[in-house]
Amino acid sequence: MTRPARSKLSRLLYGILAYVSLGIGLVAIVIPGLPTTEFILLAAWAATRSSPKLSAWLENHRLFGPILHNWRNGKVIQRRAKVSATVSMLLCAGLMLTFLEHHWPVFLAIAGMTLGNLWIWSRPERPCPAVSQAQQP
Repeated sequence: MTRPARSKLSRLLYGILAYVSLGIGLVAIVIPGLPTTEFILLAAWAATRSSPKLSAWLENHRLFGPILHNWRNGKVIQRRAKVSATVSMLLCAGLMLTFLEHHWPVFLAIAGMTLGNLWIWSRPERPCPAVSQAQQP
């Protein structure tokens, strides 16, 4: 478990990061192309350093709690989340290529989605046995 930040300024900055990341993560649920999982993970990380109340809320949330539990127990991202992210990014890229002029920002956004997607698929889908056994009493 991560310790909270010591100074008031750093707690404030981590708190801002936590709430902004959570806000983007919530918006990302309904906007294709924006990754939800990464922003929720970032919000949880920042919340552990700034707001025990927000951290506990995220840990106990019915949607976000399992994501955080899986991440903390082996950096796991479930296949369903991977497929959802991939479909969302493909839909967004298709819409961008269809409706926007093909200038460098469009290709930069698609490259960013591609890199994010590669990172997501590089994560395990199940906890490795060594992690599971190490956590048992």
